[in-house]
Amino acid sequence: MDLRVLNYFLTVAQEKTISKAAEVLHLSQPTLSKQLKDLEVELGVQLFTRGNREITLTTDGLYLQKRGREILSLVDTTTNNLTHNQVVSGTISVGAGETQAFQLIAVIINDLRQRYPDINLQLFSGTADEVKERIGQGLLDFGLVIDPVDKQRYEFVRLPVSDHWGVLVADDHSIAAHSTVDAATLAQYPLLISGQSLVCQQISNWFGANLDQLDIVGTYTLLYNASLLVKTSNSAALCIDGIINTKDNGLKFVPFNPPLTVNTNIIWKKGQVFSSAGQVFRETLTNQTNKKPSH
Repeated sequence: MDLRVLNYFLTVAQEKTISKAAEVLHLSQPTLSKQLKDLEVELGVQLFTRGNREITLTTDGLYLQKRGREILSLVDTTTNNLTHNQVVSGTISVGAGETQAFQLIAVIINDLRQRYPDINLQLFSGTADEVKERIGQGLLDFGLVIDPVDKQRYEFVRLPVSDHWGVLVADDHSIAAHSTVDAATLAQYPLLISGQSLVCQQISNWFGANLDQLDIVGTYTLLYNASLLVKTSNSAALCIDGIINTKDNGLKFVPFNPPLTVNTNIIWKKGQVFSSAGQVFRETLTNQTNKKPSH
């Protein structure tokens, strides 16, 4: 697939008409229409449904739009890194779940930018599964993930900071009056939990019971929206401390009793070839954690 034609397709998908896209691309409408038709023939699928006023993407078109953006982003990053190899420069792309441990990464990035101002950061926020998928696709250099997570396919460094599990409740929830909360107490309330399977297993082990024996009313990927539901209901969200700012926010975090503490890690693909920026980030990270990468 020609990257130039892929860009044409993405422009048409954004502008929703051939005429507007042709103006943006400085092409004639017949030329652009032929390029898109040739692309459909090459791929063997229909990408657009052509209406009276605008075009609509088919299911195949939506898929190509999503992957096409990723492809062009990867090409831009790769080109930028290759053309700036005279100095320490380029983009460091990091995916991260919600954790206070990112503060350590922020300190390292800020320090590197002081020494190498041509370094840029590309940050993606998502679940561990999403982060690992993007590393596998080459869209991220590094991922900050919270145990439990399968790291067999990655090199990784364990960070010198841990996260602590507990429950997020509204200020007027009965649990908010306590300094800690145990499994028996939590079992009495409707609960929101992380949608990640390994995390669910970890929480199940802490409860000492199968989660289907509890009143699980919903799952979440990132905590912010779940916190809004917690604030307006009697439900409680099982989560990690420090993700939501509870000060003057109508919310309170109450840690588990007994405590449930988990490790945080930076992972990257085995055999990954980094830009000069990525290489210096990995070296700095490894030095600051005083550990060699684990395998």
